[in-house]
Amino acid sequence: MLIYTPDSYSKSSPSGKRALFLDRDGVINTEINYLYKIEDFEFIDGIFDLCRTAVEHNYRVVVVTNQSGIARGYYSETDLEKLTKWMMREFAGHGIEISKVYACPHLINADLESYRRDCHARKPNPGMLLQAKEDFNLDLSKCIFIGDKKRDMEAGLRAGIGSLILFDASTSVPEELDLKVSIVSNLNQAKEKLFNK
Repeated sequence: MLIYTPDSYSKSSPSGKRALFLDRDGVINTEINYLYKIEDFEFIDGIFDLCRTAVEHNYRVVVVTNQSGIARGYYSETDLEKLTKWMMREFAGHGIEISKVYACPHLINADLESYRRDCHARKPNPGMLLQAKEDFNLDLSKCIFIGDKKRDMEAGLRAGIGSLILFDASTSVPEELDLKVSIVSNLNQAKEKLFNK
């Protein structure tokens, strides 16, 4: 698991037991297969407003992302670090601190042998969420996870996340998840559903 932290922590950073977990591709930025270049990164409408509102409600912002492009040899850990640090600075420029970014570079059938493993961190496994719980002493039952894939919701269920939001208007929720997951078609809907704003 790769972990990225802010260049410096804000004194006003939320200190409670709640976090807004975000998948990256398809939630923070427009989905582009194996994105690693800053010039290809496009923020999704509403992401900064959603995160600012979460911080106002004393949620810290945490990103959990599968990055198998590393295991496939499409880009390097250095490429991912450069993009991630840039993304965190962009959030900071909008007054939002990302507490940490957790990324899993592994894949069970990876092209690169050094990344070939069935990793507990790779969603739908809950490892990144559980690591964040330990790092920040979170009560996961009071946390939120917004993702755009079934595997995000499965990871959230396995970790015991209290509120699960599927950001994907084109996908129906699998039957085994439908009682636990809310669907939204944009991030403003997510903000209204979670914070009545």
